[in-house]
Amino acid sequence: MAQQTKQSTHPSFFVLILVFFFWGFVAASNSIFIPFCKAHFHLNQLESQLIDFSFYGAYFIGSLLLYLFSAIRGVDILNKIGYQKGIIYGLLISVVGAVALIAAVNIGNGMANTTYAFYLILGAFFIVALGFSLQQTAANPFAILLGDPAKGTHRLNLAGGINSFGTTIGPLVVSILLFGSAKNASDAAHTDISKINSLYILLIVLFLIAAVIFWFSKMPKETSDEPFETSSKASGALTAISAMFILILVGIGLHQELPFFITGIVGILGILFYAKLTSQKNSEGWGAMKYPQLVLGMIAIFVYVGVEVTIASNMGALLKHPGYLTPSGLSESEIDPYVSLFWGSMMVGRWTGAITVFNFSKRTNKLLSVIVPFVAYGVVLGANSLKGTDVSVLYPYAGVLVVQIIGFFAGQDKPAKTLMIFALLGILAMVTGLLSTGSVSIFAFISGGLFCSVMWSCIFALSIAGLGKYTSQGSSFLILMILGGSLIPPVQGGLADIPFIGIHHSYIIPVVCFAYLAFFAFRVKNILKSQGIDYESAISGGH
Repeated sequence: MAQQTKQSTHPSFFVLILVFFFWGFVAASNSIFIPFCKAHFHLNQLESQLIDFSFYGAYFIGSLLLYLFSAIRGVDILNKIGYQKGIIYGLLISVVGAVALIAAVNIGNGMANTTYAFYLILGAFFIVALGFSLQQTAANPFAILLGDPAKGTHRLNLAGGINSFGTTIGPLVVSILLFGSAKNASDAAHTDISKINSLYILLIVLFLIAAVIFWFSKMPKETSDEPFETSSKASGALTAISAMFILILVGIGLHQELPFFITGIVGILGILFYAKLTSQKNSEGWGAMKYPQLVLGMIAIFVYVGVEVTIASNMGALLKHPGYLTPSGLSESEIDPYVSLFWGSMMVGRWTGAITVFNFSKRTNKLLSVIVPFVAYGVVLGANSLKGTDVSVLYPYAGVLVVQIIGFFAGQDKPAKTLMIFALLGILAMVTGLLSTGSVSIFAFISGGLFCSVMWSCIFALSIAGLGKYTSQGSSFLILMILGGSLIPPVQGGLADIPFIGIHHSYIIPVVCFAYLAFFAFRVKNILKSQGIDYESAISGGH
């Protein structure tokens, strides 16, 4: 087996990181597709955010179904079938979704009812992301198996870096497909949505090729028939959260989206806080949720993914708003450099955060922590320049990188401290963006990507610390909370649709999100300390 692993590691892992790339590529592309669909289908801001609702909602539904089926069968289904087949099945589901998206676009072009056509596209997005959910659940632990386990963290960080590169160029490629180059751009009103078909035809081909290679590759397969630990009360809490999700769907059907979204989110948070309080009195049946650090961490993941997605997804409408960045506002074809810079900021932070997993000297680590952010920033500028964009408008952002570098040094690779510093910087950035306009404001909002960049790994490390045999279950509960990316952006979009609030002041939502993350960093530190756990022992690398 060891010899087979060595022989199959390189080609298999190469395919695996390509899959990581396209997860990021498609997810970040939504930030361009959302303002395009808003103009093309004549949607309000909340309705345009339903793309995120369907995309990230699929992660929640997919993970929830996997958990519930495993609980019913009494065995971890993914562990039983193996990570290799899990990725193959996930790829094939995404292929079905891509085919459905092409069909939805073509059918929609012939429809008089554009709203119905938009809902067909949402359904297709849901299927694509459902496949991504299964792929991601299997791929992260699988990356550790594809070679020397001692270097598993290195491979995950490399995969995460490739994922971030996908998020950087995805918006640029989709913008070119829809609008043409920066020098010869059209707008949503004058472009054909079927141009997006070429991207999804390419994705279909690449996903099928990846599935075939995975099918014929000899890879390590670790399976187990150990009983799946059922936690009845935790399952009940997740079922109640699902009921809140269904309630939101009812609200969409009734065209009362905003009040139902707010009610659903309040309900979800209430369920989790109830679980935290109740499990402290009687932990039986709660499984991993008997640990307060995990429950608070589930809310933190919900909020973190929500703030990351909502900043980018509402940015197109902000940039189009007259008087914000330019007197007349930008067109749909002009927003991609700024959206790309936001996702590129995630890449900057994750590349910098990944430095510490390599065995460099302290002096080299410090030097690279200064150099790598600017190298990654150069990659972002280069990608935009190749599209034909005048990147000189992005040059002032280099000053923001200095703030992030100082934040990294101050965090000292300690997850609680790093999370606290970056959450406070996130609050400062969002408030600055709210109180200003023009380049200062947009760069402040974009810098949210820098401060979000390493939060995932910090939250994860702190949330599962001390869980012992419940670590795997706790990890799956955290993945479920990607649901935040589905629910928070539409709420900000709904606030933007209220005339006396508007798109600019709707960015109060990210302020609230960063405030909770700062609270979590402070609270979880004390919780772990009270349990006798070294809360600063984990290294906060990039996700």
